[in-house]
Amino acid sequence: MSSSIEGKVVVITGASSGMGEAAARHLSAHGAAVVLGARRIGRLRALVEEITAAGGKALAVETDVTDRGQVQHLVNAAVETYGRIDVLINNAGVMPLSPMDRLKVDEWDQMIDVNLKGVLYGIAAALPPMMEQKSGHIINLSSVAGHKLFGGSAVYSATKFGVRALSEGLRQEVKAYNIRTTIISPGAVKTELLDHISETDIQKANQDYVGQVGVPADSFARIVAFAISQPEELDINEILFRPTSQEL
Repeated sequence: MSSSIEGKVVVITGASSGMGEAAARHLSAHGAAVVLGARRIGRLRALVEEITAAGGKALAVETDVTDRGQVQHLVNAAVETYGRIDVLINNAGVMPLSPMDRLKVDEWDQMIDVNLKGVLYGIAAALPPMMEQKSGHIINLSSVAGHKLFGGSAVYSATKFGVRALSEGLRQEVKAYNIRTTIISPGAVKTELLDHISETDIQKANQDYVGQVGVPADSFARIVAFAISQPEELDINEILFRPTSQEL
């Protein structure tokens, strides 16, 4: 696997924790140069220090994916530093679940801004250099919630269904540029995502469930590496994974 990942320049949003952080470690260990974006720049810098101390290549760029200019700056930093961008992992996401009748409209807006518009901003930044290169790979994060709904997930699921729709549209439109696209839909993974649910009853129910069945974030990292490591002529378009014990 390492030979097909080695030397690639990989940009990862939401890289300061959870699945993005795990992917950064895993891909850098296989020889990729990783360019890491997140709002928590201190955590990013600590991760970069860890990676470089182990002999890897990494760059931290403070990035709020709701700001198109900051996402563009992240991608520009990758191209300016390493000369290209081979992979974009649109990993940043939020999941403040709640029943719709509780009218958490600000949280609805946040999910749309981060989960959907943030992905679009990443695509808008990465497409021009990838089109010029005539190569690239865009990996977008959906969710099991992008395939089915559960209690309190209506708006979150809408954003994740949306990610799948725009990713399929992107797949159809970028074939002429030799760009690959992958949707990854995780099930229950143990990350900080549930910490930001403001409704305490919904948070507890989900934390209890994920605490029982959830898999560690490096499960996602291995799946990302699998998709990236395939030969250029093979395009892995969608992966849905769950813990073996997850029923939902």
